[in-house]
Amino acid sequence: MSEHGRAQGGLAEAVWRLRSRGCWQEAAELLRPQAGRDPAAALQRAELLIEQCLFTAAHWAEAEAALRLAEAGAAAPPQRAAAACARGFLAYVASVLGRRDRLDEAQAALGRTSALLAPDAPGRPLLDFRRGLVAEHLLHDPVAARIAYRRAHDAALERHDDLLRSYTWRHLAGLALAGGDLERAREGFRASLRLREELGFTVGVAPALAALAEVADPAEAARLRAEAARLVQALGGVPVWLAGRLRVPAQPGLPDGTAARTPGTA
Repeated sequence: MSEHGRAQGGLAEAVWRLRSRGCWQEAAELLRPQAGRDPAAALQRAELLIEQCLFTAAHWAEAEAALRLAEAGAAAPPQRAAAACARGFLAYVASVLGRRDRLDEAQAALGRTSALLAPDAPGRPLLDFRRGLVAEHLLHDPVAARIAYRRAHDAALERHDDLLRSYTWRHLAGLALAGGDLERAREGFRASLRLREELGFTVGVAPALAALAEVADPAEAARLRAEAARLVQALGGVPVWLAGRLRVPAQPGLPDGTAARTPGTA
């Protein structure tokens, strides 16, 4: 989970199916019995609820509580590193979508993660990706962001982490678009969309469609945005920031006013 990966069989597969459809609460409930005694399950549950914050711009207290439980149970260095990486990501998401700046917390937590991880540790690709997010969206340093995303992208390819690679493709494409390289942007956005469709990561397909629309011709862009809007509506209005941009009617229980702060992180 912390590596944006999938697992097969039993509980892990059930959690993935729920997560991929944006049912984070239900997936977290499946993990609740294990989370009190198993640090890995506690961290997986925390990552689910942090991802829920990213897509809904809400449920912050639940994510904080789940992450504190994971931090308390982390003993070995890899467990502490994974919990610190999740802490950095939550601080990043809160800075982008929340109401206060937690940049210092995000940088400190990701720095702790790096200190705890060996250079070839399995958690490195996710750490590099999240450092890229901080560099791009909070520090506004596209050069550092590109380096971090490329490092994460290459490692995700080597480790066959296709979901993480769908994120790195998307963000590398976004930087290419900002730099005026439309062909590279199209390549990245198409690859991201293809991977998410192949994986069945349904909740992430609408952002990928909307991103591809940014580099499509007008007729194709209209079709892609309409498809994204239908999918957002079918999933109950998430991601909320994309729902606002696509003018999907607000859903009960989800916050308004986030559309103007589209982070492009999903």
